[in-house]
Amino acid sequence: MVALMTVVTIFAKNTGRAVRCIRWTAVRQCSLATCAYKLRHEQMHPLWQTPVEAPGGNRQSPINIHLRDSIFDPTLQPLSIRYDGRTCRQIWNNGYSFLVEYEDSTNKSRICGGPLVDHYRLSQFHFHWGENNLWGSEHTVDSKVYPAELHLVHWNAAKYTKFEEAIMESNGLAVLAVFLKVGKRHEGLQKLVDALPAVRHKDSVVEFTNFDPTCMLPTCPDYWTYEGSLTTPPLTESVSWIIKKRPIEVSHDQLAVFRSLLFTSADEQEQKSMVNNFRPQQPLMNRTVRSSFSPFLAKMTNSEVESVHLGRRSKQ
Repeated sequence: MVALMTVVTIFAKNTGRAVRCIRWTAVRQCSLATCAYKLRHEQMHPLWQTPVEAPGGNRQSPINIHLRDSIFDPTLQPLSIRYDGRTCRQIWNNGYSFLVEYEDSTNKSRICGGPLVDHYRLSQFHFHWGENNLWGSEHTVDSKVYPAELHLVHWNAAKYTKFEEAIMESNGLAVLAVFLKVGKRHEGLQKLVDALPAVRHKDSVVEFTNFDPTCMLPTCPDYWTYEGSLTTPPLTESVSWIIKKRPIEVSHDQLAVFRSLLFTSADEQEQKSMVNNFRPQQPLMNRTVRSSFSPFLAKMTNSEVESVHLGRRSKQ
């Protein structure tokens, strides 16, 4: 609690003169989550400081996941994840984040199972992060903000012939999201961190091979899933989101290397640090967030499960 000092003017009965006294009023201290929410939106990337038109607009991402409103779906199975580090090709600073890109002409690196009907090939992964450790993630859980969030982006190779086609279509993409929290150094991530200074400026590209992103996944199989959109333009509503329940730990020094990157190219006079590259959260609308785990969540009825699956099939 914090005491708020208030100066109150009163009039003495006998003298008629104004007397100033100090009144201490107890007020509730600002919660860290609330303060972080307000501050991070004051520091938004210029891309989001003016309205950005979204197609459709009923299934936009990211969102805040309310645990109380999440529904346990007993039909959700564990994800099947198979990545081949030999398909890793390069790192590219695109002026908003850095992308680690993979060769995706085969199914050597892919995911399936869980909420997915088809298999999806890994195209790239990237991160979103803040200027400090109080914010940075795009999704939140009961308004809890993490300092960074990993997105592994896959496309539906069973329905579409290339990533550029899948990105515009229903059920075209599957994004596996992992929260990052500050803790001990992440040994698996360090190879990537060591390579980042080579792509400090916008449009820089460096070869990066033999990196298996499995090392960045938490061992806990639990996840949430919902139907949403890309969180960068063109914001198409083509994404099946799969958000891991448990975060991974990275060190403050490792995140500091992320923040040392730049939004700007080497020849620009004003250099701008690559931070706060997250989109503001979007309304859930009439969507359901399903969960693969049950401890404190309500269980979907058979009719609710069937309704969800019928809805997914009608969009295919």
